Amino acid sequence: MFEMFQMQAISLSEFDRSHAMAVAGALTLAMLGGCATVTATEDKAATPVALMPATDTTLSLATPVVRQSRYTLVELVPEIAQRDLLLQVVDITLPPSPQTTVGEGLQYLLRHSGYRLCTDGAARSELYAQPLPAAHMHLGPLTLRDALLTMAGNAWGLYVDDVSRQVCFHRAAEASAEGTAGTCTLPPLADLAPEHHRERP
Repeated sequence: MFEMFQMQAISLSEFDRSHAMAVAGALTLAMLGGCATVTATEDKAATPVALMPATDTTLSLATPVVRQSRYTLVELVPEIAQRDLLLQVVDITLPPSPQTTVGEGLQYLLRHSGYRLCTDGAARSELYAQPLPAAHMHLGPLTLRDALLTMAGNAWGLYVDDVSRQVCFHRAAEASAEGTAGTCTLPPLADLAPEHHRERP
C-alpha cells in the first residue's frame, strides 16, 4: 500500500514538472515573438525619410539672415525707407519764431534727409517766401513725402530729381494743364533725361 502511494506521488511530480516545462516554453516563445515584433516596429520607425534636394532657384531666392540672439534672426536686407528716401519717417519741431517762412521750414525738414530744396523757379517767390503756419511748426511722425506736401499745401505739386537729389515744387494747376509729369523747369535740371524725375502728386 505504501509503495503504491509512493509511485503515485512520483507520477504526480513528473506530471507537474512536465507541465511547468511546457508553460515555461510557451512563455519563452511568447516573449521571443514580442521582442521580434518590437524590433520590426523600431526598424520601420527608424527608416530615414528621403528629403527633396534643394534646387538652385530655392537657394537663390533665400534671404540671408544673421543671428542676433538665441531666438532672433534678422534679415540682411535694406529697409523700405532706405530704398526710397521719401518714405523715411520724420518728426520735427521748428524753433518758434513768427518770421519763419515756408522755405525755411522746408529746408529744416530736409536736413539729414539726403535731399535739398530747389532754390529757383516760381516757388521761390510764391511759396518759399510765405510765412509758415503755426500748425506746421511741428510735423510728424510722417513720411518725408507727406511732410513736404503738407508744408507746401494743396496748390503745389512735388517733383523729385533723383540724380541731383533735389525736391522741387510747381503749381499743381499748371502742371495738370501742361500735362507735364516729373519735369523740373530749373535750368540745371532741364537737360536731364525724363526718367530722372518723379512726380509726387
